[in-house]
Amino acid sequence: MKLLKTAVIFVLLVLVFAEPVLGIDTFQGGAPRISASISGTNEYSPGQEANITILVLNSGVNTDKFVMTGTIDRPDNPTTARMVMVGLSAPGDVPVVIKSDTQNIGDILSQARVPVTITAKIPQDATVGEYQLPLSVSYTYLAASTQPAADILQSQYRQANLTIPLTIKIKPQVTISVLSSLPENLSVGTSGYLDLTLVNNGTDNGTEATVTLLRNGNSPILPVDSSVYVGDFPLNQPVTFRYKVAVSGDAQAQTYPVDVAVTYENSYGDTVTSASQTVGVPVFGKLVFSLVSGPASVTPGSDTTISVQYRNEGAVTAYGAQSRLLAEDPFTSSDNTAYLGDLNPGDAVTAQYRITAAPGAAPGNYSLDSEVQYRDVLDNLQVSDTFRVPVLVAAPPQASGIAARLPAILAIILIVAGAGVYLLKLRSGNR
Repeated sequence: MKLLKTAVIFVLLVLVFAEPVLGIDTFQGGAPRISASISGTNEYSPGQEANITILVLNSGVNTDKFVMTGTIDRPDNPTTARMVMVGLSAPGDVPVVIKSDTQNIGDILSQARVPVTITAKIPQDATVGEYQLPLSVSYTYLAASTQPAADILQSQYRQANLTIPLTIKIKPQVTISVLSSLPENLSVGTSGYLDLTLVNNGTDNGTEATVTLLRNGNSPILPVDSSVYVGDFPLNQPVTFRYKVAVSGDAQAQTYPVDVAVTYENSYGDTVTSASQTVGVPVFGKLVFSLVSGPASVTPGSDTTISVQYRNEGAVTAYGAQSRLLAEDPFTSSDNTAYLGDLNPGDAVTAQYRITAAPGAAPGNYSLDSEVQYRDVLDNLQVSDTFRVPVLVAAPPQASGIAARLPAILAIILIVAGAGVYLLKLRSGNR
């Protein structure tokens, strides 16, 4: 009986004072399995700047799992791909330019996927077809670990390198080239026409096509009629389009850019828009007028018709031009406008105005403001800068000969007559 009590007490003491031993999960027999695919579309067009999104997947699984006591926890799972590096390249016969360098996308756990974006450029002259781009992948993983002692863990890592082919398609498309760009009556601050001759030198015959003129950034050329419907846009057949455009008043006489693109239905029935092309458009300077006549002459107190000759110094035609003279003190005008008509570059036309100089106007040189109103080729009203018209106020002409001495003669006659009257009155009084 005493022996039994001793055994029970011993067991109770063991249960109370003994520490629990935890089991360590240990995986063996697994490794990463890396694959990759293009996310989204893999179809691109010539001339396109493409962002190719690639999903890198680790589908590796562990084949064995042990729960062991008295072992050290492993720092890695054998199926984890560590320090994964990916890079896309294009062989010499593939019409693709890869712009992104090799990228480090970190660790990929089992059953995880990581996206990576590669920037590429499809050349404008790329040939339609399917192409394979090799994706290089490198990483390290835990190949084996051993525990030669209770407090020692030895791990062995391996480097893995593989190449995964990715397929892309270069699809047919309309590509436009600008054969000519001809502005008509296009100058600073006015509106005019722009004639563009384009050709489809791509790989697809566009249908239901609309060719659109677009503003290029902050260019002062602003499309007024921006779209022209052409319908069929077959390969290698030049077509001319006319657009209405305006030029802002703060532009200069130089060449400015505009963009042109075509929206069409491709051979797959999809509506797409081509890459835009930039066109240089020369712009003439602002239309200005000059005076080619000398100063007009008037006299104080007179109503005079003066002639002023204007010349178009610009490079475009001024349609339906009218001039105006702005009278100011000491002048007034009863007829201060004149119709000049259409003025081609270099044309000169004479306008006539009726002005009156005040009777007390001092002789000398004066100038009056004048401006020309006209319409551009799109019938928009334009007004020239104000310029000065010289006017000379001449002194009144001096009298000569008898006319010049007439006032003095009249005074003498009046004096003599007055004296005679006085003498007659004296004689009459003496009688």
